[in-house]
Amino acid sequence: MLPSPNFGERRGHARPELIVIHYTGMHSCAAARARLCDPAAEVSAHWLVAEDGRAEALVPEAARAWHAGVGSWQGRDDVNSRSIGIELANPGDRPFPEPQMAALETLLGGIMARWGIGPEGVIGHSDMAPDRKIDPGPRFDWRRLARGGLAVWPGPGPQIAPSPEAFTALACAFGYPEAPPAVLLAAFRLRFRPRHEGLLDGIDMALVADLAARFGADGDSWRSA
Repeated sequence: MLPSPNFGERRGHARPELIVIHYTGMHSCAAARARLCDPAAEVSAHWLVAEDGRAEALVPEAARAWHAGVGSWQGRDDVNSRSIGIELANPGDRPFPEPQMAALETLLGGIMARWGIGPEGVIGHSDMAPDRKIDPGPRFDWRRLARGGLAVWPGPGPQIAPSPEAFTALACAFGYPEAPPAVLLAAFRLRFRPRHEGLLDGIDMALVADLAARFGADGDSWRSA
């Protein structure tokens, strides 16, 4: 029996099609573990990865952990029933240590192989809930994961004239839920341009267009029948 009691059956015979990465937002890994295993807290994740690289299973991968909350990806809600959640011990204001990132890469590779999840199915909490979450945050190295085939990254392309309406449509085609353009832009940049500020620009447009074309809901992505 794994240590967290906070889980149930996946609804509607769903199986894991996504992996959602979080940070704990707490002062220590021990405190995060205690909360994720506390029945009164009613939160959990399948895996907790400490700063030193120790990875602990808290909930069986076949079960529905309570990590994602309200949100959606590529038009599907109840992300808890369709995902595996990984919590990285980090208060949210510091880099992720090398041992932790290396352990995450190993963990992701195993989960993806076990469940047949492609790199397009690895997302952040902020991707599926852009109006309320920012984890794993601007210090998380998404490009590193993409280089290892463990996440996606947009390719370069010609700049496109900025249009909030077009950006919103492309972001939603890639997978983001419906939200105001400013909310979607903030979430998109948090992951793909974390040090960039200012108004929507042609680079944002080119990047989101590439992601929508290659990994969007009309493509051969994580969707199942």
